[in-house]
Amino acid sequence: MTGYIVRRLLQLLPVLLLASLGIWAMIYAVPGGPVASIVGENANPEQIREVTQRLGLDRPVLVQYWAWLTSALTGDLGASLHAREPVLHLIMQRVPATLQLGFCATLVGLLLGIPVAIASAIWPGSWIDRTLSGWSALALGVPTFWLGILLILLFSVELRWLPSASAYVSFFDSPLQALRNTAMPALTLGTYVSGIFARFLRASLLSELKADYVRTARSKGLPERDVVGRHVMRNALLPFVTIVGLMLANFIGGTVVTEAVFTYPGLGRLLIQAIGSRDYPLIQGCILFILVIYVLMNLLVDVLYAYIDPRIEYR
Repeated sequence: MTGYIVRRLLQLLPVLLLASLGIWAMIYAVPGGPVASIVGENANPEQIREVTQRLGLDRPVLVQYWAWLTSALTGDLGASLHAREPVLHLIMQRVPATLQLGFCATLVGLLLGIPVAIASAIWPGSWIDRTLSGWSALALGVPTFWLGILLILLFSVELRWLPSASAYVSFFDSPLQALRNTAMPALTLGTYVSGIFARFLRASLLSELKADYVRTARSKGLPERDVVGRHVMRNALLPFVTIVGLMLANFIGGTVVTEAVFTYPGLGRLLIQAIGSRDYPLIQGCILFILVIYVLMNLLVDVLYAYIDPRIEYR
């Protein structure tokens, strides 16, 4: 297993290298550039020249990229143009809030999606299946920003149970306050992703229920709950785990729209603020961090396959 992980990490190095080049080139291809953002519209040529030299933008392009890449490998992503703080420090301030929201939203999605998928797969074509499939389609079709606004109107304006603006409170500090501040954003994201979970798991379960080993297990007199719970579910989880991992990585990478609706202080909102203020080092750092999260989450999903299905061998 250790050798497989090391090989996967080595295989991912070219991917990260090409992606980092794309991130760096994409930011500097934007009209205006960081110099215009710093000096403003009424700057004279001397001011522009001084800022250009200070940022090292007068050097060859490949030299600039190499300097940025080597600094990023040591954890130095530069300093924010507006906050005047290290980019990595600003990102790590938002990571706990993003992790908490991501895990809560994924948990809500699993709690809603898994029972729906199992019920639909056990009774395919029935009124239960049609009703639950319609609910899954509705969960996928409703925009998250619209659902978030509806939840704010219901729980904040009408019932006054939850705050309309969600602050970050750690579960370790105050579980009740953390739940109050995370409930609506997590429910918004969890409802949407539950439709994805339900559809993928239902399709996987239906495929497995037609397999020969299910017919054999039933002929031996095994109860239906054991057939589904102990045999079918384990095999159906392999493609499902991939989707869960990708959704979790997406949440950890920042959910821009939902965080903006609830003013939640996560990584996605930090990225939007950086784009709005044209803070190029912060934009680069956020995108690079999100990329690394996706890569590591894919590796984690591959490793989990071995625990779900021991027949998988890593060579």
